[in-house]
Amino acid sequence: MNPKITTLLEKKLIGCKQNMNYAAYNPVPLWQSFMPVKREITNAVSTDLFSLQQFSAGFWEQFNPNTNFEKWAAVEVSDFDTIPANMDSLVIPAGSYAVFDYKGDGSDAATFFEAIFTDWIPNSDYVVDDRPHFEILGEKYKKGDPNSEEEIWIPVRLK
Repeated sequence: MNPKITTLLEKKLIGCKQNMNYAAYNPVPLWQSFMPVKREITNAVSTDLFSLQQFSAGFWEQFNPNTNFEKWAAVEVSDFDTIPANMDSLVIPAGSYAVFDYKGDGSDAATFFEAIFTDWIPNSDYVVDDRPHFEILGEKYKKGDPNSEEEIWIPVRLK
């Protein structure tokens, strides 16, 4: 597990959001509602999809799988001049991120994330920061395919 540490510039997103928790985690309905209407977003800057989690402050310090957070299905946009009906806007603030490359069909994603939070972070020079976490599903992402690739972005700051 060897992430790259990068500084993210502020990003603007438009998409759909839903409250959920890890005890009953099911993002499928969110994505099913977003994908048919994403074409209504006229100012997307790329075809990349953002699967984003916005947690309350301290979420990871006292982790409870029943604590709700906001889950987003979104795209990056150039501005918020036009926001389609039934969608929302979100700004990802600038800051440092640990970026992990993930390859696989998603069946071992929980194990991969667990390794980030229980192994890599405690043994690194970083702590998790209170900013959105997200995955970028780019052109190499293929849902359910063992050769699928995505980037996992975890907000960090020095200890």
